[in-house]
Amino acid sequence: MKTPFVTKDQLEAIAARYPTPFHIYDERGIRENARRLKAAFAWNPGYREYFAVKATPTPAILKLLKEEGCGCDCSSEAELLMAEKCGVTGEGIMFSSNNTPAGEFQLAHRLGAVINLDDITLVDYLAEAIGTIPEKICCRYNPGGVFTLGETREGFQVMDNPGDAKYGMTRAQIAEAFTRLSEMGAKEFGIHAFLASNTLSNDYYPALARILFQLAVDLKKETGVHITFINLSGGIGIPYRPEQPENDIAAIGEGVRRAYEEILVPAGMDDVALYTELGRFMLAPYGHLVTRAIHEKHIYKEYIGVDACACNLMRPAMYGAYHHITVCGKENAPCDHKYDVAGGLCENNDKFAVDRMLPKIDMGDLLVIHDTGAHGHAMGYNYNGKLRSAELLLKEDGSVELIRRAETIEDYFATLVW
Repeated sequence: MKTPFVTKDQLEAIAARYPTPFHIYDERGIRENARRLKAAFAWNPGYREYFAVKATPTPAILKLLKEEGCGCDCSSEAELLMAEKCGVTGEGIMFSSNNTPAGEFQLAHRLGAVINLDDITLVDYLAEAIGTIPEKICCRYNPGGVFTLGETREGFQVMDNPGDAKYGMTRAQIAEAFTRLSEMGAKEFGIHAFLASNTLSNDYYPALARILFQLAVDLKKETGVHITFINLSGGIGIPYRPEQPENDIAAIGEGVRRAYEEILVPAGMDDVALYTELGRFMLAPYGHLVTRAIHEKHIYKEYIGVDACACNLMRPAMYGAYHHITVCGKENAPCDHKYDVAGGLCENNDKFAVDRMLPKIDMGDLLVIHDTGAHGHAMGYNYNGKLRSAELLLKEDGSVELIRRAETIEDYFATLVW
């Protein structure tokens, strides 16, 4: 059972001011989660979370996280500029991109960001783009093959396919890149890698850490460079389904600490700082897409039509992803009706739920679609001329703040040349 962080009465009052659909975020939940993460890695003096801006590129959220000590993981010009406008500059920015235009490297360098190179060809490309090599630099590693993590405490296997991913360098390439970057003036080096997405396992981060810690020890021996940080990137997941267990971030931090003391400390590398780049874990559970039932249809299946669509939340249409749905005011009613919950796009995959057992839905009911705080509004688009919705922040004092207004028809037409 997933419980919304807002009540039916609160939502009806909010919807009277800000028409549905809208995304709403929970300030208290976001802050508390950021503090739990920071505490889990407090044993590492240099630890820093670089929030993945791509997950929720909203200034109010970035400023909130900055207050909690987080930096920004950026991957484009717009994300870099947004970080700067939110007061995040210098080494508060990690710039991890791929197929990067020269101008974006130039902007990242101007801002003083830590640049993470995705490919060995970018060594010379970066030097040409900015006229130098920064003293602090990072390289992204891809071990290839298939990453697996046996049976976990949750009773299932974590598996992903790094060898099929477009990101990162091979083992031989990252060693060559470190050597060349050192010869070109780099003095501090970092390693970055991402092997699996949305893992529900306390063992994933410690397993990834062991891979990267051993790589760091080996690269130091081979190249002689000073590795000062290791970026574990993202991958810590959230339970989208109510029956799934939550990750224990304290246990994850402790697992990484054990790996650090077993591998890095004996190698004389106890000055290595750890970074993370968590988007989904930081924000997803603390965002709801709120929509209203406006139509019902009875043909070969039972359909509930809502005023949101895949333009507001792409994941179900794009990935077949599950997002839990609460019918507001009917939280304790029996789930004895089977529905497809659909939006209004001219695409058959525009469905938030398929054959979902829910309480009887009446026209006008408010529906909360859970876990949309990351990769929700951020992935919005304008197909069929649909307009992107507002974003709201539920403040700790219970008030609601508009943090992004809804688009208007004038916005939609603004870039057209008639």
